[in-house]
Amino acid sequence: MTMSTEQSAAASLAPARAETADLPWIEDAGKVAPSDARALSKLFFDRLQSLEEGTREYSYARGTLIEMNMSLVRFAARRFRSRGPEEMEDILQVGTVGLIKAIDRFELSREVEFTTFAIPYIVGEMKRFFRDTSWAVHVPRRLQELRVELAKASDHLTAVLDTPPTVAELAAYLEISEEEVIEGLIAANGYTAGSIDLPLGDTEEDDGRSYADIIGASDPAMELIEDFHALAPLLAELNDQERLLLQMRFGQEMTQADIGARLGYSQMHVSRLLTRLLAKLRTGMLTEH
Repeated sequence: MTMSTEQSAAASLAPARAETADLPWIEDAGKVAPSDARALSKLFFDRLQSLEEGTREYSYARGTLIEMNMSLVRFAARRFRSRGPEEMEDILQVGTVGLIKAIDRFELSREVEFTTFAIPYIVGEMKRFFRDTSWAVHVPRRLQELRVELAKASDHLTAVLDTPPTVAELAAYLEISEEEVIEGLIAANGYTAGSIDLPLGDTEEDDGRSYADIIGASDPAMELIEDFHALAPLLAELNDQERLLLQMRFGQEMTQADIGARLGYSQMHVSRLLTRLLAKLRTGMLTEH
């Protein structure tokens, strides 16, 4: 009997010990090569769907899937390496959260590779982390650190003096110049952003207007510009059939059944072609060249 790709990979990696829920026992899943991890993941996902959540077998299958696919988290983190090694550990941790979410929501019936499905979840968690923890505007690290020192000094002096300290008192306490204190206080304003719904002022002349009332509205279409720029070179690499499928489906808004009738394909075949094509484009847009 000929073994499938998943079974061959499993057999080559499983040591001679008892299997769990018909799954191979992998001693160190984190060391499984990415090519083997892809094959094994299909096997583990297939069994995971039939296991009861909370059982030892379910925990083993889910945990092994996480460890085997950690290379996806490291791959996604590479695009953020410019943020420095001090943030990389946090980036990997939040990326792992995205990987776990992808594993819990993935279904083999989607006919999409898990890699393609998981990367958006992983990158999304990383971007959410930056949104929640980054400064509202970019300021030099020196001033970021000075903000922390000023906050500590202000709390201490306020407790001692029973009144908020002046710039001169902060400068004397920290043994820096008053100009540096002022620069640090100004930079601290970039740590958080105020709401545009706040009123302009406290005078009657403001008529209750907020900042949102006097600024222009955002154009939702502007968010598509970056996507279009990233997509253009990928479209140029497509063959004639792939371009025709995209044009018919999204340009002419034809249904899959209509496309199949035009090209002589079944609707299922058209669906598979479009699924693979869209997955290819998504992966290309998420991959750092």
